[in-house]
Amino acid sequence: MSLATGQGWTAAPAPATGSAQVDAKRIIDADREPGSWMSTGRTYDEQRFSPLAKITTRNVKDLGLAWSYRLDVDRATEATPIVVDGVMYVTGAFSILSALDPVTGAELWKFDPKVSRDKGRDGCCDVANRGVAVWKGKVFLGAYDGRLIALDSKSGKPLWVTDTTPDKTRSYTVTGAPRVVNGKVIIGNGGAELGVRGFVAAYDTDTGKQLWKFFTVPGDPRYPPESEAMKRAKATWTGDNFWKFGGGGTVWDSMAYDPDLDLLYIGVGNGSPWNRKLRSPDGGDNLFLSSIVALKANTGEYVWHYQTTPGDTWDYTATQHIILAELTIKGQPRKVLMQAPKNGFFYVIDRASGKLLGADKFAKATWASHVDLKTGRPVENPEADWANVKEPQLVYPGPIGAHNWQPMSFSPLTRLVYIPSNEAPALYTPNNEQRFTGRGAWHLGMPPVDLPEDAKTLKDVLGLFKGSLLAWDPVAQREVWRQPYPYINNGGVLSTAGGLVFQGTADGRFLAYSADKGSRLWDVAANTGVIAAPISYEIGGEQYVTVAAGWGGGAPLVLGAVSSSGDVGSEARVLTYKLGGKATLPAPRPRPTALPEPPALTADAAMIDKGRALYNGHCGMCHGPSTVGSSVLPDLRYLTPDKHQIFAGILAGAFAPQGMPSFMDVLTAPDVDAIHQYIIKRAHDLKKERAEEATR
Repeated sequence: MSLATGQGWTAAPAPATGSAQVDAKRIIDADREPGSWMSTGRTYDEQRFSPLAKITTRNVKDLGLAWSYRLDVDRATEATPIVVDGVMYVTGAFSILSALDPVTGAELWKFDPKVSRDKGRDGCCDVANRGVAVWKGKVFLGAYDGRLIALDSKSGKPLWVTDTTPDKTRSYTVTGAPRVVNGKVIIGNGGAELGVRGFVAAYDTDTGKQLWKFFTVPGDPRYPPESEAMKRAKATWTGDNFWKFGGGGTVWDSMAYDPDLDLLYIGVGNGSPWNRKLRSPDGGDNLFLSSIVALKANTGEYVWHYQTTPGDTWDYTATQHIILAELTIKGQPRKVLMQAPKNGFFYVIDRASGKLLGADKFAKATWASHVDLKTGRPVENPEADWANVKEPQLVYPGPIGAHNWQPMSFSPLTRLVYIPSNEAPALYTPNNEQRFTGRGAWHLGMPPVDLPEDAKTLKDVLGLFKGSLLAWDPVAQREVWRQPYPYINNGGVLSTAGGLVFQGTADGRFLAYSADKGSRLWDVAANTGVIAAPISYEIGGEQYVTVAAGWGGGAPLVLGAVSSSGDVGSEARVLTYKLGGKATLPAPRPRPTALPEPPALTADAAMIDKGRALYNGHCGMCHGPSTVGSSVLPDLRYLTPDKHQIFAGILAGAFAPQGMPSFMDVLTAPDVDAIHQYIIKRAHDLKKERAEEATR
């Protein structure tokens, strides 16, 4: 079987029991079979609420591990499992899909799309996958390298493959879960920081043929716009630079669908580059960046949009989870759309018209004072416009956002939205001279992320980053309760009819809270950071709670130790619990603490400065800024003597099959030497810090 058709299928040891004969009626009527979880948000409205109630606030203390399943790659595990017709479908890093028995965890079949392990250089935020869609006996998988693959739900055998990537010279990736609407499987893409043009497209579920495509930002002005929407968008961009950078606006995660209105809602991401002065020098809203866009589901035709951050310059994507619900606002029932995007404001929007009904801060946000409800526009703080000031600006939130991709949940019982929230600032400094330099390179219009190198200042910086689980009243626009966490980047959320809210954490726990008051009722070790959202299902009268656990994602890679204590590694597993469960997890793998003796430092100060800049520009996005790594990929201060000896070879691609790509298309031999010397210097720094700590 060739790679183009989906190499990597492993036959089931026994036939799978399910057929995944899911259609629109089953999803719309999901509450009639509450034991299933048939789409990524369970229902088209994406509320992530389970009507199951056998696990309650009174007996949740008796919840124990029923089974666990080891995933293939210990990297970012972000998927929401699908459970239908007696089978669980769950993905891990590099888009590897497993079909499991939901009662025992036994593997039924596995499909590995064989994504090239050095493809990770083309993405911003780890080699993650957020799950699959099922429809009429097929399972649809968006592979990290851009392929959309249809598989037979019983056997895992590939049925068709479509390459969604329009330009192989650009860094397109796919990490999101597809949705299926009216016989069309819909998927977007990622890669805005690395220079792509965003779009969302629909494909025929039977053949993989593209049926429609909606671009989110205008393209090369030498060619006519693809639609009236693109003609409208072009008028909001200036200069002749944005299209060379691709423009951004990727639809890399959230979607929701209203079958009554037949409207598909998509969340659109940031611009390429972030810096709006570089991207669009004479201003403009830059449609449809950082927007929620409503499309006709059958044709992809534009209906309305709401832009959460006009002319975004902070990476304030609107790709965060979209929830549809019915709320009573000012005494009137309203069909609404709700979102808590990165920018720190919670939006309630009429989903038929796009009219803004409410917008208030749910987290610390210094970039704007408020949103004008008459105009729908934020009132920006002029000092936060970092591209137009000389001094670096500390802005809340930073690119991690007040809420990132981790799904929130709405309970129709409490009428509350449960948000995995962050307090995570950034120091923005402009680089208004950056130019597009090709595939695999970050284009931010600012210097790369770095961290202080002295221990005290670094500790002070780490103290600025905090997480929480927030219960938010979307009608009153107020906080009801909050559970604080010491770290950002905690997991997605599930609420249930048993009065519970479930969430995993960055420091390796899985917890349950009372949905009304936020009381902590259950807390178990997961042996790894948890970032994905849990689900609940029922088989044979037994209710289960499942979460795909595995540390990784953008925050640990790009921010290194800012995202967690570093004590929790990544051990990717599916963890499934039930009342009275007696299974156990193996002891967590110990984190390496012994520091190998680093080589002698031979560089002068100028070479170290050069190495620092090159490291942060090319290495820090995965191995942590200023060599302060997370526990996902190696902290390079701990390089062993044999790795130091072959350092140049590593950067030349010696470990490409293991996921470390070559960088010799952008680095010279002297560059490699400078990076190596900087890493050696930082290893000596760490050795000195430890000696001083021992003395104290």
